[in-house]
Amino acid sequence: MEVEEENPPSTSLAESSAEVPDSQTLISASETIIPPIVPTAIPSAIVPPIAPIPTIPPPQVPAPLAPLPVLTPVFKPPQNGEVRTSDSDSDEDDSGTLATTGGYEISEESRQVRERQEKAIQELLMKRRAAALAVPTNDMAVRARLRRLGEPITLFGEREMERRDRLRMLMAKLDAEGQLERLMRAHEEEEAAATATAQDADEEMLQYPFYTEGSKALLDARIDIAKYSIVRAASRLQRARRKRDDPDESLDAEIDCALKQAESLFLDCSEFGDDRPLSGCSFSHDGKLLATSALSGVAKIWSMPKVHKVSALKGHTERATDVAFSPVHNHLATASADRTARLWSTDGSILKTFKGHLDRLARISFHPSGKYLGTTSFDKTWRLWDIDTGEELLLQEGHSRSVYGLAFHHDGSLAASCGLDALARVWDLRTGRSILALEGHVKSVLGISFSPNGYHLATGGEDNTCRIWDLRKKKSLYIIPAHSNLISQVKFEPQEGYFLVTGSYDMTVKVWSGRDFKLVKTLSGHEAKVTSLDISSDGNYISTVSHDRSVKIWSSKSNGKDQAMDVD
Repeated sequence: MEVEEENPPSTSLAESSAEVPDSQTLISASETIIPPIVPTAIPSAIVPPIAPIPTIPPPQVPAPLAPLPVLTPVFKPPQNGEVRTSDSDSDEDDSGTLATTGGYEISEESRQVRERQEKAIQELLMKRRAAALAVPTNDMAVRARLRRLGEPITLFGEREMERRDRLRMLMAKLDAEGQLERLMRAHEEEEAAATATAQDADEEMLQYPFYTEGSKALLDARIDIAKYSIVRAASRLQRARRKRDDPDESLDAEIDCALKQAESLFLDCSEFGDDRPLSGCSFSHDGKLLATSALSGVAKIWSMPKVHKVSALKGHTERATDVAFSPVHNHLATASADRTARLWSTDGSILKTFKGHLDRLARISFHPSGKYLGTTSFDKTWRLWDIDTGEELLLQEGHSRSVYGLAFHHDGSLAASCGLDALARVWDLRTGRSILALEGHVKSVLGISFSPNGYHLATGGEDNTCRIWDLRKKKSLYIIPAHSNLISQVKFEPQEGYFLVTGSYDMTVKVWSGRDFKLVKTLSGHEAKVTSLDISSDGNYISTVSHDRSVKIWSSKSNGKDQAMDVD
């Protein structure tokens, strides 16, 4: 009974212990009541407490943007009796405007910038298209194609390249517009016209010569000049060969003698020449007379070596521009601004008057044979005249501007002209052809002279330089910076060309060596521009004239004794 009474508390204890969780059950060893061993569930391992997870703050929401401006619809009152039943049309218009502009209102300046950009893009595309087109390079072909396209062949002030660019852009425009048929048709017409033109040109070449047929007198003159020049050239070459082969002949010694004579030049005489500035001077072939011309239109003859007036030649109505003595007779010729040249005798009588130039004359020169006279003029031509008949044999063109200087080769076969176009030309009088064009001066060429050696030519001009040309090499050998002002005249010593004399507007005359063209002597004495000079046939005298109205004689003689040059 006691046992049965003791059992219920144990069961109640067990129930109570069963109700308590395992983690919280505490068994005390001091308890006297030992419960029966009951299989219990194995408790799980004790997990240490985990640190609390920190809380993440919620993301910050950006502040709302300002609302876009809303375009207010513009109410347009009905005009001309039209009635609008609804606002759907205006809504559609507003929505279309917003769509094209992106919802923003475009200013007038932005619209203009966009238009300029679009225009530039179109131009670039047009240029690219034009660069790919084949455009003729010949100006005549460009003009012909423009004519066939119905466009003006030239515009005011338009040059060749500008005309070609205009055709290129026009062709590109036609190509962009799809008008290729019109372009091809114009091209075919152009080719057909070119073929027809070539055929016509061939026919014209067969029918018409490219030269102007000369007169019978010119033909006779060319034959006479050829015969004269052959004899003179043979004599010159024979003399040159003899000097080369003869051991007793010393060319350097002769040149040194001539240069020493030139170094001894001094002012021998100075004479008042005219009331107006003097323009030209020339020695007679024997050196006994000197002729001068002045802007008063009067030419005067003076005796040598003492300058005494012999006669005055009056007949020109305008200023006299040049004077020249005949190399054979004691006749002289004068050129004038009255467009005429006159042939005079030494007593002052007029022998011939040469008329034909259309503008004033510049320089004048005799052919070495003495039968022909050459004149230059501001009408861009030089002419050859027959002394005996007074007939104009040759009218020669070839300069683009006024012709100023003229010189004949000592053989008589060639003539050289120079002008304001900065060009010198060499002409063959036997054929009439221009055989050489000497380009090098940068300004007008005013003086020209052949050397007696036959192959040197000197030119002087407004660029203050004197150039020496070699006719054999056809190029410039020396460029002499001769003066500080323009060179008005150049002359070689007439016997052998051992020295060269230049006159300038810097009021000086200079003598240069014919061997290496170094300065030998400077002749100073004039008080104004030196307009012309000449050298006597024996080389002992140099005459110069100037705007100071004086004629000066420079002499290499000493004590009045003739010291002729030792020349064959």
